[in-house]
Parts: sequence; structure tokens; C-alpha cells
Amino acid sequence: MEFDVVIIGGGSAGAVLAARLSEDKSKQICLIEAGAAERSVLVKAPAGFVAIMPRKSKLNYAFDTLPQAGLNGRRSYQPRGRGLGGSSSINAMVYARGHRWDYDNWAALGNEGWSYDDVLPFFKKSENNENFDNEFHGQGGPLNVMNARSPCKLNAPFIEACTQNGIPRNADYNGAEQEGCFEYQFTHKNGERCSAGKAFIAPNLNRSNLHVMTQAQVTRVLFEGTRAVGVRVSQGGQSKDVKARVEVVLSAGVFHSPQLLMLSGIGDAKQLRSHGITVVKDLPGVGQNLQDHIDIVHGFKAPFSSDTFGVSIPFSLRFVAAMFEWAKKRSGLLTTSYAEAGAFFRSSPELSVPDLQFIFVRALVDDHGRKMHLGHGFSCHTTLLRPKARGEVTLNSADPYEAPRIDPKFLQNEEDLKLLMMGAETQLRVLMSAPLAKWRGEMLHAFDIKDKAALEEDIRNRADTQYHPVGTCKMGNDANAVVDAQLRVHGIEGLRVVDASIMPTLVGGNTNAPSIMIGEKAADLIKQAI
Repeated sequence: MEFDVVIIGGGSAGAVLAARLSEDKSKQICLIEAGAAERSVLVKAPAGFVAIMPRKSKLNYAFDTLPQAGLNGRRSYQPRGRGLGGSSSINAMVYARGHRWDYDNWAALGNEGWSYDDVLPFFKKSENNENFDNEFHGQGGPLNVMNARSPCKLNAPFIEACTQNGIPRNADYNGAEQEGCFEYQFTHKNGERCSAGKAFIAPNLNRSNLHVMTQAQVTRVLFEGTRAVGVRVSQGGQSKDVKARVEVVLSAGVFHSPQLLMLSGIGDAKQLRSHGITVVKDLPGVGQNLQDHIDIVHGFKAPFSSDTFGVSIPFSLRFVAAMFEWAKKRSGLLTTSYAEAGAFFRSSPELSVPDLQFIFVRALVDDHGRKMHLGHGFSCHTTLLRPKARGEVTLNSADPYEAPRIDPKFLQNEEDLKLLMMGAETQLRVLMSAPLAKWRGEMLHAFDIKDKAALEEDIRNRADTQYHPVGTCKMGNDANAVVDAQLRVHGIEGLRVVDASIMPTLVGGNTNAPSIMIGEKAADLIKQAI
């Protein structure tokens, strides 16, 4: 089989890329995805993701990291989506772009064409925003963005508690200013999840020039010299080569894109040879520069009347009724994303941009939902937006079916720990404020909140990822860079990387919307080249 462009990975960026490139009927596009198409009701119903997120399944790779010294030796849990839509099919659907400064910083680092003014048109191109129609938002795009259909009644007192602690209200955190407290917007449509797969792939499957291969594992990129000419694919127990006349594009994600580059002979030469891999290009930055949002969750018990999710007989009856309501009307409790309200705020008034984020949840969250508790409650995440720690992704072996070694080096930078502690202290002040007093009961994982040593120990014992790993195929021109500003792999022809792994630095916000933007911008770059 031969196509003009072969795309590996049908996640947030790959789905966009396949849809946009196949708009040109003269070009043959192949999208190869290791997982399956989106059919599960747990994907369609927004509330269903809590059943997918905590465990490994056909929808979730559910990686574990190496033991983290900064987390008292614990392994971090790293869920990643598997199937068309990728992680946009199992995430909490929050639509957040990051701050203007993030993209201007990318450009200042030498990545021409990636400033905020450069990328804003691509954010808008994807978007159909049901609630905002202004210079910062788009209408008519495939990705539907909207406010919560059935918001929790605790959102309002949480926002009021934020304002009492010096965080201003700001309804449109993706608009002129990011700072403030608000109810989040989500990638929902008509009561269902609007993943990248649903938005970009499902409507275009009838295109004769778009060939989608699912349950197909790419095991390596094929080269003629230093030019990528195709990929080797295992599907249904058979191995086949899929050739690319013009380009191969890796959109396999922050863990699998560097892994596939290394398996194909691109990476640190010494490491590759140690696994018996023939070196095509010595590129030591592959798999380096891993960054992720670390956060800490605090939760409180609450009565059933608090409109929260929980483990109780009354809630079981309510949930069954909600299932019928969603099935019939696509409304009600099952349209929630749980993480409905939040804030972006500064740890110091001297800062020019927010460096911390709140995510308020209408349930008790403990260990990614892997530990359940009787009763009801609410929780809040404090997220460190721009950690200084830099981790890495390396190979366990030359076996493409073995998970890579993931080492984010969480909290091994003392400045990260100090800032997360400041954020946690602010979070506890907010959650202990008067507006939530009516609903607030016993604290989960209680400790003396005035004791800084106890706070540090709590963070080291329980903090973990907010599911936003990036950076392992860094865009730039320095010695650690993997791709240039056109997303072309340095020293290789006909090969690009298009996903969150190209981010040189982590954005100050959730990463799904930026990943979709990267797909939009890359499609524009590739159309110009082919």
C-alpha cells in the first residue's frame, strides 16, 4: 500500500491532521491507529470517563513511571488514551489553551511562527463555541466547545470562596485574560463527549482518499538512507509495509512518538546501540525534556444534598434515573465532566502570568479514582503550571510492544515543591472558606494544615500528574531539539512529529486544546509542502 502521507496515531493531533490533509482530494492519506474506533458508551457519555481513567483497558494504556524520589519512591500513574481520539476520548474534556505568554515564549526560543498571534487563528479554526463569539473564539469549526449542560450547585460557592481569597471572577479564561475563577468550558456536543475522533474523523470516514487503519501497531519507520519512506505495521497478526510517497508523520503522543523514533534508529546513539538498534540518526534529544503538571488534591466529605457524586444508596437510585435521562434526552447528571469549576492564579502579585491552577471536582478524588470512599464529597486539584523539573522517556528494550521507561522526575526540583506547597496552602484556605461551610464535612487525608512539614509530607505521599505530559520531541534549534519550527525531524527527510511531544515548554493550562491546535497548524505547514 502506498499513500502520499502516512500518519501514525489517531489522537488529538493526528485526527485533526488526517481530516485536514484529506480535504485535498488529490492526496491519498493513511491514518494508522493502534486502538479501535470510538464506540463505547463510556466514551460517549461525559461522566463515563471515570470508569476508564483508573485502570488499563483497550481504551487506556495506563502507564506507570519509574519510582519517583520526589514522591517518596512512589510510581506515578500515567493514563493515556488508546483508539481514535486518543486521550481526548478518556480525558475530563476541559477546554483550556494556556496563556498568551506560553506561545510568545515558544517564538522567543527561536520557533518562528508559534507566537500567540500566530497560533490563535488555528485555535479558532477548530472551534465552534456555543457561548462566546468574539475575537478570541471561533464558530463553525468541528470541535464543539460549551459550558456545562447540568452544572453542580457547588460551583457557585466555590467561585465565591475564590473571590474571597483574592482571585477575581473571569468567565472567559481563554479570552483577553486568563487569570480568574470560573466554570470551565468543555469539548461536549449535544450531551456527548466531542473528542478529536468524533469531531474530525467520524464525519469524514466516507472520503475515498482517507484510509483509516485501526487496531494496527506501527513497529518502526522505514528509511532509505536518511529519508523516511513508510512504516512497518502489524495488524491481525500479519506484518505489512505502508509506503509514503511524500511524508511520514508521528502523532503517537508524548510517550510513543519518541519510543517509535528510537525503535527506528533515531535517538541517542549510545542508548540505541545498547538495545541492538541500528542508528539512522544520532539525535540525543529524543525522549528528553519531559515535562508534566504535578498537582495535589484535597477533598472533604459532604452531604448527599450537595449535588456531588458518591457511594450511597440514594445516589445509586439517582444514578440509575440519570442513565435513563441521558439515554433519552442526552441531559442530566451523566453530562458532567466532574471537574466543573476552577481558577488560574498567581502565587505572587509580582508575577505577570498565573503559575497555579485550581480544578474543582464534584466528587471525592483519591489516587485517580482508584481508591473509593463511602459517602459524598468534593475535591480540588492545585496544579503547578510551569514546573522546572525535566524528565525523560527511554527504552526498556527493542520490543515495540513493551512500554517505554517514563521518568518525569516529579518534585526533584526544590522550587517546584515550594511553589506547589504555596498553591496547596491557598487551596486549603479556599476550601475552608465560609461559602463552602454549609457543605464541608470531614477532610479526607486530614493533617494539621498549619504544619508545613506535614503539608510537605502529604504532597510527597499523594501528589501526582494532572495528565499533561509534553516535550519529548522538543521543537527548536538547540542541541536538545528534535524537530524544527516546521516540525521536521532534524537531519531526516520526509519525517515530522505532530503532537504534544513537540512543545518546547509546558503551557500554563490543560493540553488537549493546544494539541488540537498543533494538528491544525501542522496541516497548514504540510499542505504548503506537498
